[in-house]
Amino acid sequence: MLLPILALVCTLGSPCPLPARPPDSVGLSAYRLAAVDRVMQRGVEAAGFPGAAVVIGRRGATALSRGYGTLDWSASSAAVSPERTLYDLASLTKVVATTSAVMVLFDEHRIALDAPVARYLPAFARGAKSRVTIRELLEHRSGLPAGRNLSRLAHDPVRARELVLATALEHEPGTVEQYSDVGMDVLGFVVEEIAHQPLDRFVQRRIFAPLAMTSTGFRPGPALRARAAPTEIHGRRGHALRGEVHDGDAFALGGVAGHAGLFSTASDLARFAQMLLNGGTLDGTRIIADTTVALFTHRSAGWRALGWDTCAGGASCGQHMSERAYGHTGFTGTSLWIDPDRGLYVIVLSNWLHERPDGLTPPIAILADVRADVADIATVAADSDRAEPTEWRADRMIGWRR
Repeated sequence: MLLPILALVCTLGSPCPLPARPPDSVGLSAYRLAAVDRVMQRGVEAAGFPGAAVVIGRRGATALSRGYGTLDWSASSAAVSPERTLYDLASLTKVVATTSAVMVLFDEHRIALDAPVARYLPAFARGAKSRVTIRELLEHRSGLPAGRNLSRLAHDPVRARELVLATALEHEPGTVEQYSDVGMDVLGFVVEEIAHQPLDRFVQRRIFAPLAMTSTGFRPGPALRARAAPTEIHGRRGHALRGEVHDGDAFALGGVAGHAGLFSTASDLARFAQMLLNGGTLDGTRIIADTTVALFTHRSAGWRALGWDTCAGGASCGQHMSERAYGHTGFTGTSLWIDPDRGLYVIVLSNWLHERPDGLTPPIAILADVRADVADIATVAADSDRAEPTEWRADRMIGWRR
């Protein structure tokens, strides 16, 4: 695939953000959108996270792109930048990398949603597992467990992979929805078998490079790692995790896994989100067919789409996004939501897990409230006929103190 001129320029090392426009020019109330600053500052001042990056965009442009706080709690820490600060995306990997890779292969008729996984991974076919389909992996209905604690069971990535493939089902395929990191790891292995190359190389070549996502990838090198916000000081590894995957199972798999391991900036994710809003294309480069975007982001099993979550009203997508909105969150403190009805995306990246100076992890209520508030502020800013609340969750601060 030939990269567009923009991608070639951006691969020289500088960030490549979408064009910025005043909120009112893209149909967002600047007055209402200003509440994001207050909500985010409250989160930082309450020590809910050392810093965060927020990008809100509509109609092909970013209307708000700001960093709040710092990379860590130290007095000398650098300020967060949505263009430069790298975050461990955790489970956003499932959609930005793995699901997107499946979408590309689906477009090329190289993977069938209702085909058994064993067609592509013969080692997976053991007992009832021979009936598990690609669709069931995407919808978290495979019957596989949530995780395997591979960091305690495997001493190298080869053994970790063997353990994933040998994992027994906890339920009959298709009968129970259980969010499964194991299932997404298996899906990542499927991508590798079909593409004949590692997952990280495939998504870099087919998704991130064509989109000029210059700061996105697995196992960031020294230059990118220097820009990363640390997740936590890891007891077993004996150091602060900075540019090193936090998730133990992904670490055991060598840092590249279907369920976690991806790093990115808020600015890069905005390019990814805009591509999806455009029906799979950006800057003249098509990544995914528009029909495939529609298929994979349409609610198909409960509140789940294919790989994606949809907005159930509440949680990180707030109360007002449409039922067609889709997105995902990451355990480290990340979220991405896209509302096609409004042509709107909302990105919040933080390192909530980073221990405060008192040695405690911040209350999850702070992150939960702030993420939901930002989503609601964005939708209220887009809906001129909707009344603006007199206060936001961050104003009430319920559960913010231990």
